[in-house]
Amino acid sequence: MSNASILGIAALVAAATAFPARAADKRYPLADVAKIEITEPSIRSAWENKNFLDCDDVVLTEEDVRHALRHMRKVSEKSYFDDYAERTGCLGGARVTFKNGKAIAIGIEPTGRINTFELTAKLKPTPGPETYYECDPCRARKMELLKDALNRADERRLKKLEAEGKIPPGEAERRLKTLRASR
Repeated sequence: MSNASILGIAALVAAATAFPARAADKRYPLADVAKIEITEPSIRSAWENKNFLDCDDVVLTEEDVRHALRHMRKVSEKSYFDDYAERTGCLGGARVTFKNGKAIAIGIEPTGRINTFELTAKLKPTPGPETYYECDPCRARKMELLKDALNRADERRLKKLEAEGKIPPGEAERRLKTLRASR
C-alpha cells in the first residue's frame, strides 16, 4: 500500500468517526436555541403505576432538552407508536424558542422517546403534523435516575407488603438488595 492510500483510508476513518451516520434534526440546531422553558417537568399518563415508577422521581431539565436536540433521531409514526416500544407512563414537556423566532413544543420520555410540533407566534400548534424521534443517548442519560426511581418504588412496594404481613419481617430489605444488585 502506498502512503497516499494509507492517508486516504485514515482520512475516511476520521471522517466516519467525526460525523455520526444519522445526524440530529437540522431543523432544530442546538446552536440556534435562544430559550428553553420547561412547561411540564413531569407529566404522568393514565396508566402510570407508582409501584413501578413514580413520575415525580423523573423530572425533565433544560440540560435534558439540550441533550435531546443534540442527539434525537427521527423515526416513523408507526415505529414511535409500536406496541413493543418501551414506555414508562412518564413524560416531560418544554418549549424551545430559536434565534430566528421559530418555536417548538417538545415532549421527552425517560426512555428517549420524543415528539415535537412547531408553534405559531401565539404559541399555538401549527397545522402541520407532529414529528417523532428516538434518542438512545437520552435514554442512557436518564437510566441512572430511572434506577433510583425504580429502587424507591420497589422499596415502597416491599415495605407495604411487609407492613401488611404478606412477606416476613426483614424480607423486604433482602429482596430490595437483590433487586438493586440486578440493575
